[in-house]
Amino acid sequence: MNAAAEEAAEAPRGIAGELSGLGVSPRFDDRIDLDPELTNRESLRLIWRALKLLRSVKALFFGKLCLATLALVPGLTLSWVGKVLIDQVLLGAPIDDSEVRFPPHFQPFVDAVRDLDRGDVLLAVIALLATMLVLFGRGGLGVWIGYGADTATNSELKLNAGSSRVAGVVGVIDTWLHIRLSQRLANGLRTRLFRRLAHLPMAKLDDHRIGDSVYRVMYDAPDVPEISLGLTLEPVFTLIGVAISLYLIQYSYGAVSPQIVWVAGLLVPVGLLATLPASGLIRRVQQASRAAGTATTNAIEENMSNIAAVQSLGGMARERARLAAKSEESYRRFRHVRIMEIGVSAVSYLLTVGLGAFVAIVVLAEIIVGRMTPGDWAALFGLALSIGGAGLAIGMAWINLQANTAAIRRVFFFLDLDAEDTLGTLDDLPPVRQSVRFERVEMRYPNGHRALAGVDLELRIGELVAVVGPTGAGKTSLAGLVPGFYRPSRGRVLIDGHDIAAVDLESLRRQVSYVFQEHLLMSESIRANLRLGNPAATEEDLRTACRTARILDFVESLADGFDTVLGQSGDTLSVGQKQRLCIARGLVRDTPILILDEPTSALDPRTENALVHSLRDAAEGRLVIVIAHRLSTIRRADRIVFMEDGSVREVGTHEALMAAGGGYRRFVELQGGLQGGRGQPRA
Repeated sequence: MNAAAEEAAEAPRGIAGELSGLGVSPRFDDRIDLDPELTNRESLRLIWRALKLLRSVKALFFGKLCLATLALVPGLTLSWVGKVLIDQVLLGAPIDDSEVRFPPHFQPFVDAVRDLDRGDVLLAVIALLATMLVLFGRGGLGVWIGYGADTATNSELKLNAGSSRVAGVVGVIDTWLHIRLSQRLANGLRTRLFRRLAHLPMAKLDDHRIGDSVYRVMYDAPDVPEISLGLTLEPVFTLIGVAISLYLIQYSYGAVSPQIVWVAGLLVPVGLLATLPASGLIRRVQQASRAAGTATTNAIEENMSNIAAVQSLGGMARERARLAAKSEESYRRFRHVRIMEIGVSAVSYLLTVGLGAFVAIVVLAEIIVGRMTPGDWAALFGLALSIGGAGLAIGMAWINLQANTAAIRRVFFFLDLDAEDTLGTLDDLPPVRQSVRFERVEMRYPNGHRALAGVDLELRIGELVAVVGPTGAGKTSLAGLVPGFYRPSRGRVLIDGHDIAAVDLESLRRQVSYVFQEHLLMSESIRANLRLGNPAATEEDLRTACRTARILDFVESLADGFDTVLGQSGDTLSVGQKQRLCIARGLVRDTPILILDEPTSALDPRTENALVHSLRDAAEGRLVIVIAHRLSTIRRADRIVFMEDGSVREVGTHEALMAAGGGYRRFVELQGGLQGGRGQPRA
């Protein structure tokens, strides 16, 4: 074996062992959804919720319902057509020369051909079959797209697939309605799930993997329509068909051979009971398979998002091994799913076939003794096969239901999770004109770490406020409270006297622009990036914002100007250019509160001075909060808020705080901020 082959063979085991040694599961990456087990009662509650989704597609569902009812006709008719063909056409027996009664729905056809000779009866049967062929086709109709067997691929492509019990004109319309229903349901659920994931509190988002969100939206949500439609249409109409078939058997053969009725009636419960004991195991296996698939998606997303770091640190071999281990685990888990499905299907199939064979033997015995005709064998065996197939279909529907329940649990888990839009939805926040005030604010993260303690502070509109302090002082946590990214554990944050916990978050964030320290840009045009928060911004608005952020000259120097398309995360720009473009995007929103986290960290001294001067002008009529370390940025602020250990220690101008000789002065001196004005001192 060559070196490359040895590496490929050994890497998964190596990384799995390494991760296990670190106490980290190499399989699953769930950080929030930690209790996936479901009882049968919980499964039924989830299924009921899935059924209630049908209210959003009532018209389409009613159409599908009508066509599904119509699709029962061929299965309830063709067996009796077979009886007429054998007894009256092939054997030439009189149509009334039988103890067996024809069912009511077929009796009009029997009356129409009662006095015809064999040739005319054949023509009548051909005409009936031709009519049914046009309306219902032969067999069922399915629109499927070629795909693999894994959960992710199946889930996504289910949206573009449809089926009907029949073909022909009815089948085409029925299949089209099926596809529309699936897409409408899944799209609505995807949108709801995406909104909820996007509105998770920042503290939860910090613990949640992007790949997990992608998997739930793209691959779990499409399985929900299968529950909604599969449970209401397939099993229900299967049971209706079974009930009618049993009635027809009782109606026509109950007096001749009553044992056939109860044997045929056993076909459905046997098929279902064969699958019930495996319900819990199937759910667990499906959950594990989906969690393993999520872990693989996470690994891909994380590697591609941080590909520069992975390559620069020589981590490709390790990351390739990590992905291989997770991918192999995902495949292994899906094999478990398939093995379970095959095993349960085999048991159900064997039991159903056994009972069907018994029916066939009983009918043949009745034909031998003369109580039934060969045509009765065709009619009865066709009905028995239909019932047996229904029993098998219901059993497999239950299996699929357990598989899909694992998916719907993953969807509803996040739909039920408290998100930002459920925390404060009382009133819209009026236009901000006065101040932001913190009253005895304390904040703790979910892990128990205290970020803020006893903060009392007022920041007024029209000010440029610099927030400064050592790493971990609570600066970003304080700023994150203003737009509601985080919630105080105690105390209140008031904007113009309104507690932000009691206002609609959308109305709050319409008035706050937050420019993060990380440069978050889309792989779209500069124009699209600038208009992200204000789609109605004019060309002049974009130019003014770029001029203030000192990026306009650069944008206009590009061949396509504002229409220049950026690379992934804006990586075709320098760090300083990305930083200024993000600031310009924040300015385009033109909100009364603007928060900038380290806005000058990547700028040269000349550009920094020009930008800070522009921000002083931008503070007119708005509150600008700047989290910064550079003294050249800080000293131009109207007020400086010095923080330490989660508390506000001092507030004032640079000169006043330096003269006070307190913590701010010590911090500046410790950072080498007082160097006789040489270079670019940092605070």
